[in-house]
Amino acid sequence: MTTSLTLSTADRFTVRSAIAPLLSDARIAAPVTSQLLAGEVLQLIDGRGDWLQVRGPDDYQGWTHVGYLRPYAGSEGTWRLSLGCVTRDAQGQLRALPLGARVAPELEVVDGRAIPSDARAAHFPRDRAAIVRSARTLFSGASYLWGGVSPWGVDCSGLVQRLFALHGVALRRDAWQQAEDTMLVADDVMATPAPADLLFFSDRDDRRITHVGIATGVGGMVHSSLARGGVFEERALTERLIGQGVSLRRAL
Repeated sequence: MTTSLTLSTADRFTVRSAIAPLLSDARIAAPVTSQLLAGEVLQLIDGRGDWLQVRGPDDYQGWTHVGYLRPYAGSEGTWRLSLGCVTRDAQGQLRALPLGARVAPELEVVDGRAIPSDARAAHFPRDRAAIVRSARTLFSGASYLWGGVSPWGVDCSGLVQRLFALHGVALRRDAWQQAEDTMLVADDVMATPAPADLLFFSDRDDRRITHVGIATGVGGMVHSSLARGGVFEERALTERLIGQGVSLRRAL
């Protein structure tokens, strides 16, 4: 199949699909490592035919197919931010976009909401209480999905990364990376956390971090948990979580 995007014409591309998978290898059946949202700009690393190895805005690398992409415009940073909306293009085609996606200027929002890019900071203040409110509401009911980063399905570190990004705090993709990105408060998840502190856990013998949640500041946390089926607010940490606790850390 011939595509309009080739390695010889660009070293950056923009996601055109609502969500594009980031895969561990150049094949559609490869394990998903993360997801890319509409409007995100990708840096080309390598390619195999219609498969591109790319680096996302958070420096996370993987493979995706050119069918998910469009040419880089250069203005993506000014595109509207979806709060969960439905758009219509010039041909009348409707498409839903999740929270966090960028809305291209040629698209009309016909349902839901998108805000101007320069309104993000006011809508999502860099504030602990605001982050907890977002954690409790924006992903409420989302199913657990390995590699997921949106309310359409999200894993634990995807929830943390995307929520904090909305509030202007950049964190890397994986839970162990997020631990490296943040300041140690205590080596005990039962220490007294402030709202929006991060709680890290491990289910491995070597204690390598495998899970993360957002502290509510009242003894519980919001996390995306396979055991809970998705995003869930723990009013208090369970005995299992306490036993798997590694550290309490702070991002802001």
